[in-house]
Amino acid sequence: MNLSYDLHSHSTASDGTLSPRDLVDYALSAGVDVLALTDHDTTEGLREAAVAAEGSRLCLVSGVEISVTWGGQVVHIVGLGFDPQDPTLQVGLAELRTFRGWRAEEIGRRLAKHGIADAYEGAKRYSNGHLISRTHFARFLVDNGFSPDMRKVFKQYLTQGKPGHVAGEWAELDRAVNWIQGAGGEAVIAHPARYNMTRTKLRRLIGEFTEAGGVALEVVSSSHSKDEMFTMAKHSRDFSLRASAGSDYHGPETPWANLGKLAPLPDNAVPIWRGWSTEKAVAAV
Repeated sequence: MNLSYDLHSHSTASDGTLSPRDLVDYALSAGVDVLALTDHDTTEGLREAAVAAEGSRLCLVSGVEISVTWGGQVVHIVGLGFDPQDPTLQVGLAELRTFRGWRAEEIGRRLAKHGIADAYEGAKRYSNGHLISRTHFARFLVDNGFSPDMRKVFKQYLTQGKPGHVAGEWAELDRAVNWIQGAGGEAVIAHPARYNMTRTKLRRLIGEFTEAGGVALEVVSSSHSKDEMFTMAKHSRDFSLRASAGSDYHGPETPWANLGKLAPLPDNAVPIWRGWSTEKAVAAV
């Protein structure tokens, strides 16, 4: 039986627009069989999602997307199938959220200097009040007429050299991987083609990730073209890594990154879920 896997999604616990419960309901309606909720630097939404999935056909996998600084840029590492109550993991994630809080305030200050008042308060209204991301600022800027759409707003205001850019100070790569491993999970490089690295730099990242104990690349992603998907599958084979698949779904506002619409993994890619059982389900949240 071919199951539908989506191992990268977000809820209102970070910068998604559906609550964890509504995300599970939508995943079921979209035909997803195995879903990982991978909010940014938090596992806050897992309990609500687990309750929503209980008794349904959906297998919910514990997940998180950890922000990492590597090679002078931000890289995201997805953790899958870990114990959400692991204390070392939770202490590490709390450190990242503390920085996120300061960064959000600083983005607000910098946008104010550019003539955009109350951006921090505006972004906070789009969030759960606990974790405010660049995406929340982007929604505020678009809805208030500063940019025409979500695709353009980052380039205009929130990337390097723009008025609202604040450099990240995130986890080191090996620390993030160790947090995930120590909690019994598996580490995945999220959407590797998105980083616009040279082939040499990307392979150096993959090599260091593998040496740290990482096990997979996100080969299929809504942000990957068909050619990029096959390129990432080759990188995964070259480094003896497995292949993951995730939409990076944030809500109905981004239809190009939808649940239940992922391309299949290339035939020669080894799925990360090979050998998984229902033990991967969130039972101890």
